[in-house]
Amino acid sequence: MHSSFSTRRRLLAAIPALAGLLSLPARAAQPKQILWTFDRLDQIGGLRPQVEGDPKVIDAPGGKAIQFDGVDDALFIEQHPLAGAETFTFEAVFRPDGGAFEQRWFHLASNEPGQKVHAPNGTRFLFEIRVVENEWYIDTYTRGDGYAQTMIFPDKRYPIKAWHHVAQTFDGRFYRVWVNGQLQGEAEIAFKPQGPGRASVGTRINRLNYFKGAVREARFTHAALTPAQFLRV
Repeated sequence: MHSSFSTRRRLLAAIPALAGLLSLPARAAQPKQILWTFDRLDQIGGLRPQVEGDPKVIDAPGGKAIQFDGVDDALFIEQHPLAGAETFTFEAVFRPDGGAFEQRWFHLASNEPGQKVHAPNGTRFLFEIRVVENEWYIDTYTRGDGYAQTMIFPDKRYPIKAWHHVAQTFDGRFYRVWVNGQLQGEAEIAFKPQGPGRASVGTRINRLNYFKGAVREARFTHAALTPAQFLRV
């Protein structure tokens, strides 16, 4: 009798705790995320890149990076890491080293029905820079069905030959551009997810406007991250 009474009492005592556990919100699913580390030429993000010119692996803060000469060095990778993303963060850690005024150094392009494969003017994301003497400023672009948005900020300049973080984000309403965690600007766009495709690093996907500098890593998240969640330089 005593044993049965004690068991019932323990069960009754446990009910509030169980109810509290059941009332906890389910843990949110983690967004899809792809990391590309530029520490070797034979593999980027588990994929074998097509290497053109003579890019080199160099020492960089926190590891390695790939250096591009601004003439004909480039990597082509058979993946569009943000394909299907309704919201996104496209970020990279890089070091611009001067060179030509216009440099289109990271290009994600979708394959589109009825167009030439990887058409340079089709659906895409672009990271670009403009170089003015010993400084640079950011230029980004995204284009797809029903939207085309350029974000360029000539009055917000940063030193060359130093490592920087850049990011493009979209939260379902606003397309934003960041440098070193600082908001450069924003625009409301009617973004639609892009399709599978290809990427180029070190040049535009049609081999124009080569990049002089180095790239250490890039990350592609199917969600809009905050500056506190960005990669660190």
